[in-house]
Amino acid sequence: MPVIEWTDTVALDVPAMDDTHREFVALLNALADAPDEELLAALDAFVAHTDAHFAQENRWMHALPFPPVHCHEGEHDNVMRLMREVRSRVAAGDLEIGRALARELPEWFRLHASTMDAVLAQVIKLTGYAPEREAAAA
Repeated sequence: MPVIEWTDTVALDVPAMDDTHREFVALLNALADAPDEELLAALDAFVAHTDAHFAQENRWMHALPFPPVHCHEGEHDNVMRLMREVRSRVAAGDLEIGRALARELPEWFRLHASTMDAVLAQVIKLTGYAPEREAAAA
């Protein structure tokens, strides 16, 4: 059973952002569903995706006139710090902390997407910034 489902209420109408968020949701569900022997690998895939996801949004914020960049970037940094700590503990055998992360992140993601990411999406749309060009160049 998924811990989070992709719905139109999470979509922000910025295709590059929505595609990345769909991947985040899929990998978070894969982490939640992973059997014990695959939990660390699923967590590694989720951490790698999230690191790239946040770095992408950070690049967009720095390319735009985006005043709350430090607040949004700071939240990304805090979540990545937490995820790396959880990864370390899962690698040491504490599987429950990995499972707790998978249970707790959906609520954080819904809030983050509907507030901080929604503001970023609005600025992207208002300025005409095209994040998909960055994706094509990479």
